Amino acid sequence: MIYNFNLGIGWASSGVEYAQAYRARALRNAGLEARFVFTDMFPRDNIEHMTENIGFLDSEVLWLYTFFTDCKIAPVTYTLSCLEESFGGRSFTFSREGKIAKYIFPGSNNFYTAYMADDTGDRVHRVEMVSNGCLIRKDYYTYCRIYSEYYAPLDGKAHLYQRRFFNEDGTVAYEEITDNDVVMYQFPDRLLCSKEELVGYMVSRLQLTEEDVVIIDRTTGIGQAIMQNAAPAHIGIVIHADHFSESATDEEYILWNNFYEYAFSQHKRIAFYVTATDAQNRLLTEQFQKYWNVSPRVVTIPVGSLDALKRADKPRKRHSLITASRLASEKHLDWVIEAVALAREQVPDVSLDIYGKGGEELKLMELIARKGCKDCIRLCGQQKLDEVYRGYEAYISGSTSEGFGLTLMEAIGSGLPIIGFDVRYGNQTFIGDGENGYLIPVHDKMEDKERIRALAACIVRLFTEADLVEFRWQSYKRARAYLTEEVEKKWKETISQTISCCC
Repeated sequence: MIYNFNLGIGWASSGVEYAQAYRARALRNAGLEARFVFTDMFPRDNIEHMTENIGFLDSEVLWLYTFFTDCKIAPVTYTLSCLEESFGGRSFTFSREGKIAKYIFPGSNNFYTAYMADDTGDRVHRVEMVSNGCLIRKDYYTYCRIYSEYYAPLDGKAHLYQRRFFNEDGTVAYEEITDNDVVMYQFPDRLLCSKEELVGYMVSRLQLTEEDVVIIDRTTGIGQAIMQNAAPAHIGIVIHADHFSESATDEEYILWNNFYEYAFSQHKRIAFYVTATDAQNRLLTEQFQKYWNVSPRVVTIPVGSLDALKRADKPRKRHSLITASRLASEKHLDWVIEAVALAREQVPDVSLDIYGKGGEELKLMELIARKGCKDCIRLCGQQKLDEVYRGYEAYISGSTSEGFGLTLMEAIGSGLPIIGFDVRYGNQTFIGDGENGYLIPVHDKMEDKERIRALAACIVRLFTEADLVEFRWQSYKRARAYLTEEVEKKWKETISQTISCCC
């Protein structure tokens, strides 16, 4: 079995979660049984809805908090009628607006607020109970009640002090006692004094053997607990970002990225490290040797794959650009918007569609309006993009850090030329300067206005000077190395070699 550990997942997930979803499919197709473990708490959503949304099978998902119960990962099927049966015949009034339903119990000063799985259905995700104006409990459901939270008033606010996690039959499996950042977990036979201990206990309960592999995608707060309890299984570490700080590194000393520092320090216990690109593999290998005089096993496996190259089935929209990412400040979509507005002066019909969701959405909408570009720049939200890329002429990225760049891979898989900055590692992997796009030289002291002008100049150059047919062919050529069958082969080789050489 291959166990893959991560922290959270969301509706607008990061590249790490999408990389795991690609890996799930690759391992599935390669005949390798895998589980994907998530260790964050998800009070606002049912984890199954989010994992299913990006391609995990329910049977592949483990959640830390239900692992110790007999409740299965499942969609919400608990209904309003099920909830009403639990009222014990009490009279009530009912109202609903969208996803929120309200039950008021006359004469008791109590009311319940039910949060639904969608706007129109009757499936209940959670219920908040208020008595005498104070929140006292929240119940969370899938096909049964999976856990409850208990609250008491403190300093004028509802204070969470306990969670109970239930089995299918309603019996208590274990409890979490919490006081702000201090938590304890009470089991029938033990008391655990931190979430790290809970993670370690989960790993020990997996009863791992030499035939098992544990892959850690995020180590923050869980890496040490996993590694201390995983023996005799083999441990792999996936590196999803730049692994060191260049500005704080010299000939004598390297400052590792703090997300990976502990995993690097434990290199004797790590069976393999995974980088997404050959360039990062070479650099990490050189640095291990130079600074620590060690040579751990580092393998290159792309974090995504392409089932097939996508050809346009109709003419691509003339002078159209696409970009896709979380709407976050580090993606620098504001630079891209300003660059398109500037390029419009020379390419009047240039357009840009931005796909994704995130905290910068309102800010970006305001910038588009301020630049007078509502007619040519659109925020298109979170969408499945498999068939979308091939309707555009080119892809553009404002990011200054891409460990891989799933959207870059998907873009070349649809034959799109790419414009981006000359930064490690994804841009340099997927963009051949002057071959299938443009790599823009960049340095730390480069002002934002200069970066915007450079992006705009490349947009104009691409649409007025480049041979787009040749650029498109070169993108397809690069994409062939990322076909699913090739990635599946690499995972199968890595796992089989790990188990065979260590047993």
